[in-house]
Amino acid sequence: MPNLTLKQLRAVAEIVRHGTITRAAAQMHVTPAALTARLKQLEDEVGLALFDRTGSGLRVTEAGRRMLVAVEEVESVLQRCVEELDAIKGVRAGRVSVAVVSTAKYFAPRLIGAFARRHPGVDVRLTVGNREATLAALRDHAVDLAIMGRPGAEFATDSRTFGEHPMVIVAAPEHPLSRRRKVPLPALAGERFLVREPGSGTRATFERLAGRIAADGGVQIGMEIDSNETIKQAVMAGLGIALISAHTIEAELEAGRLVVLNVEDLPILRHWLLVRRADHALGPGAQAFWSFVLDEGRGLLPQRRFRAAR
Repeated sequence: MPNLTLKQLRAVAEIVRHGTITRAAAQMHVTPAALTARLKQLEDEVGLALFDRTGSGLRVTEAGRRMLVAVEEVESVLQRCVEELDAIKGVRAGRVSVAVVSTAKYFAPRLIGAFARRHPGVDVRLTVGNREATLAALRDHAVDLAIMGRPGAEFATDSRTFGEHPMVIVAAPEHPLSRRRKVPLPALAGERFLVREPGSGTRATFERLAGRIAADGGVQIGMEIDSNETIKQAVMAGLGIALISAHTIEAELEAGRLVVLNVEDLPILRHWLLVRRADHALGPGAQAFWSFVLDEGRGLLPQRRFRAAR
């Protein structure tokens, strides 16, 4: 496809982003007729339809989705080139885009704030989502780096540990188990657990714990909830107990609205990982963030300590 141009590629991205030729044309400051002609020329060049024309508008095809990934990769390479040229010129500038799983949003702003004070010329873009969305953003070159607990196996990654991530069981202050100095794991078998959705890192950790609580798998799940905030509210309302990241509950513990149960062999210590694509060369801004988190990220995590009950 020797006649492919960057303008044509960007046209695909804008049409997908805005949903119609008219809105995409307005964003690109061209007429709808000119954009339609550009799209037609591109489809003729590749020999495939990039959009299905339906009564409700344009719908991107599989070929269009592949083209969109290529656009994102090209834009990423161009941006990295600009940053590297700026670095050669001695300009203290750059950009880094970071995706974090929802559990990490409780400390990510603190970490980014500290980085920004050290590197005020670097533009940091943050997105928050569940594990699936975070992995997708990294896979599709939508972000440079991700902060999460488990990297995926779908594509090659380079991941480094930068801090511990304790998981604890919380309850409402009036819960009967809150008054016990030590709670044996089997004592939890009759409790209603409020759990994260399947596929999340917290859910995977809970399922391993459930096998230790009841060998027959008889742990009672009261509700599946896709938000740490909603889980905390449900626990405070007395709807059950929950295994949750200790890094999400600082405010509630300080206010006395939640308590951590002193459960045998808990907390479970997981780790926070900084993750990048193995095949993605970082620009100066992203490289600075990578180095900063690995050097100083541990000290910027919540510092409350929990001792395992024995």
